[in-house]
Amino acid sequence: MSTQPPPIPGPLFDYLADLETAVAGIGNTWRPDDPEYRADVYRQIVMQFSYGYFAFFHASAEHPDWAPLWNPVYTLQPNPDDIYLQSPVSPQYRYRVSGTRGTVKMIMFNTQKNNAGYPGDVDMTGEHYSDLDDRHLQIEPDGTFEILLSGERPEDHTGNWLQIKPGATMLMVRKRSYDWAGEIDPVLSIENLDPAPLKPRLSVDEILQRIKHMAAMPAKATELFYWMQNQVRDEAGVNVFKPAPIGGALSRQIYIPAVFEFEPDEALIIETELPEVRPYWNFQLNDPYYNAIEYVYRMSSTNGHFAKISSDGKFRAVISLEDPGVPNWLDPAGFLQGTVYGRWYDCDSCPTPTLKRVKFAELRDHLPADTPYVSPEERAAELQERVRGCQRRRRW
Repeated sequence: MSTQPPPIPGPLFDYLADLETAVAGIGNTWRPDDPEYRADVYRQIVMQFSYGYFAFFHASAEHPDWAPLWNPVYTLQPNPDDIYLQSPVSPQYRYRVSGTRGTVKMIMFNTQKNNAGYPGDVDMTGEHYSDLDDRHLQIEPDGTFEILLSGERPEDHTGNWLQIKPGATMLMVRKRSYDWAGEIDPVLSIENLDPAPLKPRLSVDEILQRIKHMAAMPAKATELFYWMQNQVRDEAGVNVFKPAPIGGALSRQIYIPAVFEFEPDEALIIETELPEVRPYWNFQLNDPYYNAIEYVYRMSSTNGHFAKISSDGKFRAVISLEDPGVPNWLDPAGFLQGTVYGRWYDCDSCPTPTLKRVKFAELRDHLPADTPYVSPEERAAELQERVRGCQRRRRW
């Protein structure tokens, strides 16, 4: 019995038409007529498209496998301290995640519905989320552990368990480092414990449909990103922090976002009290399109390990185009607008920082008198340590 061969696919660009749809999203940015903004949006579209291959071709709920999430592409303001992994999952299957814990600051696991450009509705409520961090895991003395993932917890299961709620489609892992160069990454695997056929070769229709999803992803993603960023500006204004509501993928984490804006001859001073109990905290800069600013070769973020605390117990950082010669420089890499995000993770309080706009030449007049001087040589050494630490982490 003979079968008809599948029709020959059309020109590749026929399946990529939705990429141009993403360009129209520039109308939702802060400067839609700025040629630099347009070029940056083109870059963002390509960046998001490149990530789409892992989203749509790499693995399936039947055949789970780790894929890098935002680590190499910076889209959706990934935390520079986190190495993200993702795998498709489904509540109709049971999975085992196993491996070694390593020595990173913490590991977080959460199941959720795919967001940021995937087909289907966006879940911003946390309705499909479940999360777990390593402080609540049973870990063997040799550092090994296992987690069962399933829709319902088996009655006889006494070990680690994470729920996959109805509608959840993805497991996300965050390997969160504090001392980038001085910690050992976890090593993890994920297995489907239920019978499944061998992973099939994709059909012509499946391949073409997934390419279309890839092409549609940047427009859907940037629509979400711009809305989230513009919401911060609409609700808080400029250079004002406003804590985000509790919820989302990590139930113990509070985000403190602000839109920053300044002129080349100015600087912004972040100042905040610190919680007494603070298992993890950080601050990072993002560009005007909700992407993390270059953080391997720029000092665009800091955390509770690297940050220098003032003698009065407060944390102060300076956002400026030029090196201010003080601790905790947050380098915006040429951007005069963007967002700054802080995170308090499972802290006993959630202080709201302030942003103060000052002339760069008068910066030290607005800092404590005992603020140390950081020489160019010291800054270069700090940056070298950062580059080494970031590159030694498994980001791919």
